Amino acid sequence: MLESVKHIPLRNQLLTSLPREEYARLQPHFEYVGLKGGKIIYNIGDRIQHVYFINEGMVSLLSMDQNGATVEVGLVGHEGAVGSSIILKNNITPCEIVVQIPLNNAVRIKTNVVLGEFDRGGVFQTLLLRYTHAMLKQISLSAVCNRFHSAEQRLSRGLLIAHDRMKSNTINLTQEIVALMLGCPRTGVTLTAGNLQKQGLIRYSRGRITILDRRGLEMVSCDCYKAMKNEFENLYSL
Repeated sequence: MLESVKHIPLRNQLLTSLPREEYARLQPHFEYVGLKGGKIIYNIGDRIQHVYFINEGMVSLLSMDQNGATVEVGLVGHEGAVGSSIILKNNITPCEIVVQIPLNNAVRIKTNVVLGEFDRGGVFQTLLLRYTHAMLKQISLSAVCNRFHSAEQRLSRGLLIAHDRMKSNTINLTQEIVALMLGCPRTGVTLTAGNLQKQGLIRYSRGRITILDRRGLEMVSCDCYKAMKNEFENLYSL
């Protein structure tokens, strides 16, 4: 069950980048909700009824094979939205979407409202198209990273992305979530996080990771992090 939350200042970049007129048309349809860590927003194949514009926290996009093996292929924070793929005129979600870091608040808007504003052809349309392109790039890079880069590189990449979005050195991540990030068993999480801890880059305890040396993490991480970061930094440069 979703938790209703009070109106708070927006941080979501898709919404805060809108011109006043377009924002004013959408604002009456805002519903502020909270979602706990581990909450599944959509399962694969679900119909998308709302688009969630993330204000705080972070959401994982998960892909799985026919045997149920699961790996993270994308992350969404306050720079974007979940369910925005409806602009491709297909309201069936292709990924499992689960809350990685609790969303103390998010704005959700019914799909018909989002599509109605998108079809007007204004800035909202341009931003959603550019955001969709950025997400496709992120998913593509994740596929390459999961195939060719080490677990330490992938964990470093994920922690840097989370740090960019959360603006906090301490990140609450369950062992299960980190296992999905890495596409490995939980035993692999302990080993990989332990190696980064031995290097003095992080402090790891079950359910919590503290970044001690961000520059060191950047050196360990693969180039996928910089490529993803650049893609989203340029997203709102209209």
